[in-house]
Amino acid sequence: MYYNIPSHLSELPIYQKAMEIIILSRSISTYLNQDLAYLRPDGTEDDNIYFSGDIVQQSVNLAPEIVNAELERYSDKKHKHVETLERLTNMLYKNCKRLERSNSNGRDYLPILRSELKKFKKLQHSWMLTL
Repeated sequence: MYYNIPSHLSELPIYQKAMEIIILSRSISTYLNQDLAYLRPDGTEDDNIYFSGDIVQQSVNLAPEIVNAELERYSDKKHKHVETLERLTNMLYKNCKRLERSNSNGRDYLPILRSELKKFKKLQHSWMLTL
């Protein structure tokens, strides 16, 4: 995933961490989907498969929100992007916790993603002070 953004933004630590999270969440989701895609004996599907897609969708939206906040001129609009970024981060963390209870070997990799999200939250806090 590449965005047409100014080079100084792609060098931001928070942006780089967001890109790492995208790659990690996609890899984990692919691994989880292999285990969760099968139907149960009663013909129903595992509900956790939807959470695996959610972590990808939420992580993909992190970087654009960072760019939008950086490029926005007005502080109230910057803060809306920051709030969206916080909401995405929190939902991503919650979905990781949900997926850790799934019946998949891929759940062993979710603590790695949660650890990266904790680092992201720390970067996010210091980055918000610079806006």
